[in-house]
Amino acid sequence: MWTVLEPLHAVTYFSPECLEASKDVGLRGFWMGYFGSRGAPLGAVGPGVIEATFFGFHPERVRRAVPDAWTFASPDGILRARGRAAAKALRRIAPGIEDVAPDVVGPLRTVVEAADGAGRALFAANRDLDVPDEPVEALWQLATSLREHRGDGHVAVLTSEGLSGLQANVLAAAAGNVPAQWLRESRGWSHNDWDHAVTALADRGLVDGDGITADGRALKEEIERRTDALAEPPFRALDDPEALHRALVPFTRSVAERGDMPFPNPIGVPRPD
Repeated sequence: MWTVLEPLHAVTYFSPECLEASKDVGLRGFWMGYFGSRGAPLGAVGPGVIEATFFGFHPERVRRAVPDAWTFASPDGILRARGRAAAKALRRIAPGIEDVAPDVVGPLRTVVEAADGAGRALFAANRDLDVPDEPVEALWQLATSLREHRGDGHVAVLTSEGLSGLQANVLAAAAGNVPAQWLRESRGWSHNDWDHAVTALADRGLVDGDGITADGRALKEEIERRTDALAEPPFRALDDPEALHRALVPFTRSVAERGDMPFPNPIGVPRPD
């Protein structure tokens, strides 16, 4: 489900409609658009909340955008713009999605309503937003809620393993999920920061001069297994979750084929089969 929901959500970061919408609503530059748009469900929060919930970004990257973002655009205005733009992008990228959306909104809503928001700030904030009447926009909002549900669980697992946001990025790069340069630059870390994190992971026996160790790979696999286990329960509310998966796969493939979302990508989601 992650591999089909994540790309549908992620048009908000890559598609020209979404980038233009952030600019039009008043946000300045890509990163203010990113932090402002993704953080808007939380309200006009300070940078510490964004650092904690987004996880993995250098604090200075966040603080260059927040709280200034809220002086250029209100969270409510950003939320209206981001949903409309994401739906517009999906209709362009994935022809036919407007025909299927009315049939999948119900199951997606069932899963969102079944999900536990305890300890999941980004999920809970998105879940509490009104679901739009327009079906494609509703599909995007519900998919976004579920990707944040999984992401919140992922952060919980990483922190339980004693990994900082930076160390989690280094371990993901060492495992071959995402090129190290992409993660380092997109998250705003310096070479010096990155090297210190490598040293800390080496001290734990998770990486060495040849890359990730057997212990490091085992830990990464366990992190992903536990993340999946935490994300799974709400989907049990559906009689046939595989039907939902089958309905969404063609549109996820369209997102990949149209090139709006790169593969590989800093998010780490694989190209859909």
